[in-house]
Amino acid sequence: MTVHTDGRTDRRLVLATRNAHKVVELREILADALAATGFELVGLDDFEGLKEVVESGVTFADNALLKARYAASTTGLPTLADDSGLAVDVLGGAPGVFSARWSGGLGESSGLAKDEANNTLLLAQLADVPEQHRAAGFVCAAALVVPGAEPGTTSSEVVREGHCRGILGREPVGDNGFGYDPLLIRPDGRTLAQHSAEEKNAISHRGEAFRALAKDVLTLLG
Repeated sequence: MTVHTDGRTDRRLVLATRNAHKVVELREILADALAATGFELVGLDDFEGLKEVVESGVTFADNALLKARYAASTTGLPTLADDSGLAVDVLGGAPGVFSARWSGGLGESSGLAKDEANNTLLLAQLADVPEQHRAAGFVCAAALVVPGAEPGTTSSEVVREGHCRGILGREPVGDNGFGYDPLLIRPDGRTLAQHSAEEKNAISHRGEAFRALAKDVLTLLG
């Protein structure tokens, strides 16, 4: 926590995102931990002058820590961040950290939206792959960085991972998701994009990662 010059204690926990929907989602997932510690979860839009972090890491954990460390060092507040993507077994874990930009400039040149371009390219790459080899899963790395209590002291860092496994279909199905959600078929026979928001939060990689991290929030901030 940060103590202001007038003695006030800043009880904000930063989520390194400008996505307001993600802030709301994480407030629900971390509700018990936030209530127990007395912290309020806020996004980057609560602060001025913060730059976008280049996600140059080679793993999801690398990128999550890059974002969390930057926001924590800039605001002086404990910070959460995550990075996630799709890992296809037969592709050796690709698209991985490149999931959001897998199609490169294909979308712009073909007039497709980014998600549609990514899905189209991935399906083309897997066109001849039989069902028994189409296993894949979403991966999320969630990081918590707590600045040292005194200037110059070492921060505390924790990373937890969550997974959501399934089989890749041969065409997008469902309207409730985004990204690769319409492609990943869960054991119940539905894609993630066919699940309600409540159902998805209960089984998603992000939900699993942050529920695990909630224990660290209690330990480090309680």
